[in-house]
Amino acid sequence: MTPPASPTYDLACIGSGPAGQRAAVQAAKLGKRVAVIEKNRSVGGACLVSGTIPSKAFREAVLTLSRQRGRLERKLLGPLETRPTADRLFATLEDVLAREQQVIDDQLRRNDVDVIHGEASFTDPHTLAVRDQGSRRDITAEMILIAVGTNPAPPPGAPADGEVILTSDDVACLKALPRALTVVGGSVIGIEYASMFSALGIQVTLIDRRERPLEFLDREIVEELMHQMRDRNVVFRLGEAVASLEIVDGQPRRAVLHLESGKRITADMVLFSAGRIAATEAINLPAAGLKADERGRLEVDSTFRTRVPHIFAAGDVIGYPALAATSSEQGRLAACHAFGVQAGPMAPHFPVGIYAIPEISMVGAPEHDLTARKVPYEVGVARYREIARGQLLGDDSGLFKMLFHRADGRLLGIHAIGTGATELVHIGQAVLALGGGINYFLETVFNYPTLAECYKVAALNAANKLRS
Repeated sequence: MTPPASPTYDLACIGSGPAGQRAAVQAAKLGKRVAVIEKNRSVGGACLVSGTIPSKAFREAVLTLSRQRGRLERKLLGPLETRPTADRLFATLEDVLAREQQVIDDQLRRNDVDVIHGEASFTDPHTLAVRDQGSRRDITAEMILIAVGTNPAPPPGAPADGEVILTSDDVACLKALPRALTVVGGSVIGIEYASMFSALGIQVTLIDRRERPLEFLDREIVEELMHQMRDRNVVFRLGEAVASLEIVDGQPRRAVLHLESGKRITADMVLFSAGRIAATEAINLPAAGLKADERGRLEVDSTFRTRVPHIFAAGDVIGYPALAATSSEQGRLAACHAFGVQAGPMAPHFPVGIYAIPEISMVGAPEHDLTARKVPYEVGVARYREIARGQLLGDDSGLFKMLFHRADGRLLGIHAIGTGATELVHIGQAVLALGGGINYFLETVFNYPTLAECYKVAALNAANKLRS
């Protein structure tokens, strides 16, 4: 179908999360008329409303409270009996969200992007009906970007009520903290929240069908994470599945999970983290000539174009890697391709951050991947307890490792667990992208005392092995 003679917009972005926001700004920079359609009353999408920012704000509150509690306990020479409250943990969340929303609002306004609030659905490949509080407005666009994000997969057997049965979207709205929490699903979100709640002294049990969570990460790093979580009394039930779930009435109500193995687990709250489903059901894809897969995701080519040439998709709605950072870059590239601006493919070496306690980050290949591909490599390791900055931070369990090709010393991967890991990884990311190797780290001076010294220590460790 050809576009209308005078479409309302050059580009319409459905969704104002990282992908939609970045695509809109990029298109506006190209002089295009752009609209962003957002079903919520505020911009930012799930990333800001219920996902990335709220979970990271919760994490920062947990870390701050844990540090304060630790100092007080050392001063009093004994553990405190008082437990933190949900109100205290979420006290700053609304301020953080309001500031971030203002930043996004200002950016869109400065670039003359129209923000239209309402729920969009296709009526034909170039037309969107936007419904808001009983009213309807039709807009047409030459190009359309679908960036609707995802919703949590619904819990099996019992609907989420935000009190006993939770999804990740419910955590930021908790009115009280549990004494015992069961997390079903060892996904990134499940691991992150399990570690955060356990850092508060809450009894946590994590159930996952797989024998190993976070299978895409370096196995030694995951083992270290699990070790530290077990030290905080997290119980892992791996290779297990929930057969049934019941709610037991009482003051308060509790959940009872029956596992397929016959085990029975009782908890104040159950957090289901069994994946997410793309939020495409409500946008009437058939009217646009599109069809989603069984999890609502859309298939795109290397330019983020769907099978309908003028319709693009970016962000979580297209699946892996489903990170806020990669979604933002996908949106920018999609806008460039939509209007014929030359843009290279997304860089292959993007960092992955797991905001557990402790945090994890990686870029490049893990050891098991190199082994499977028969790539000869050597490992260089640095431990935070060997680094002055690690001592200053009080983190003696952090682990940093780099993988180098045995033949030419090229950097192949960086893997870190510990304080600041998600920041630390970017130095290695740059070296990896530029094709550098071990000599860079051996010859470079890093500030002292910083965690960046891990690069020097790990490189020296690897060099000793490469000489043997």
